[in-house]
Amino acid sequence: MKGRHSTFGRAFKIASLCGLMLCAQPSLAAGNNTPDVQPSILQNYLIQERKAAGLSSKTIQIGTITWSYSEGGSRANPSILLIHGLAGNRDNWNRVAHYLTPYYHVIIPDLPSNGDTKVPANFDVSVPNVTDQLRQFAEKIDIEDKLNVAGHSLGGSIATVYAAQYPFDTQSLFLLNSAGIYKHAVTPYTKNPSSLKQLIVSKPGDFDSVMHQLMQNPPAVPFKLKQAQEQHLISQAAQTSKMIDQVVTLNRIYTPDTFARLTKTVEAPTLILWGKQDKIINVEAANELKTLLKRAEAPVILNNVGHVPIMEAEQEVADHYLPFLAKSQKFKNPLADKLIPLN
Repeated sequence: MKGRHSTFGRAFKIASLCGLMLCAQPSLAAGNNTPDVQPSILQNYLIQERKAAGLSSKTIQIGTITWSYSEGGSRANPSILLIHGLAGNRDNWNRVAHYLTPYYHVIIPDLPSNGDTKVPANFDVSVPNVTDQLRQFAEKIDIEDKLNVAGHSLGGSIATVYAAQYPFDTQSLFLLNSAGIYKHAVTPYTKNPSSLKQLIVSKPGDFDSVMHQLMQNPPAVPFKLKQAQEQHLISQAAQTSKMIDQVVTLNRIYTPDTFARLTKTVEAPTLILWGKQDKIINVEAANELKTLLKRAEAPVILNNVGHVPIMEAEQEVADHYLPFLAKSQKFKNPLADKLIPLN
């Protein structure tokens, strides 16, 4: 494991953090070159990181969507679907996946309009539609039965909607710094989602300030790599703004009460994990979420971690997730077996 945390690895880790929540990480597909950094360097790094995590890259066409996803682990083992955050991509999960693939079948898609997944220009990126498309994806690759679903940030909202809509098929739910419409939201971004646009890298110098919002202790990034990332993120600012508009729309569709009603329908055993120093969605939301879910364990709170524990504290995330997964595989679905208590 130590070899994977090289100097360049740490640099790329933080450079890609902008893609995790609010900014688009550069696609590594042919023809989409990142300024001032040889594409082969980034491509080779990601290839090696996926390989170290036991993952391989695949694509599949479903309707109008060409899905790009990573897959690892044996299909004989239970399946896990890992869902990234707003404008992130599948590679945000690589370091956590390293701990999962020896024991589970792991699937990590680039969500529609993110990473290398291709969609029509007029694609509806709302949470309900993305959840529906994700279900079609799960069915097409034959993982929908007894599926363990995990989501970070906005991916947590998608995971929650998925678990609510497909209760018979969801074996467990894992929510990390999960987005939602919370009554006890005190951060500016949860009170007013339009303020998320303050986290868009739209001009030189924005990169550093955004990193300090997303992470508790962002490491230093080599100048050339940081400059290249910043330039690319600036070029993607308009698309990122459109995606944030969808979050604003979601807040018009749901209120704290309607979000609570949706969450209360989730039947799956649930693990909640939060970075204590999250500046995007305050840590108090973890306990509020716990009160809404029928079968949630006491939230795990990681100290000295911000909004992105899957990249800031990947080993701690795995150390908590693996025992929960092992335990939850033994549970029967309460809808299928009415003798199983919900609490």
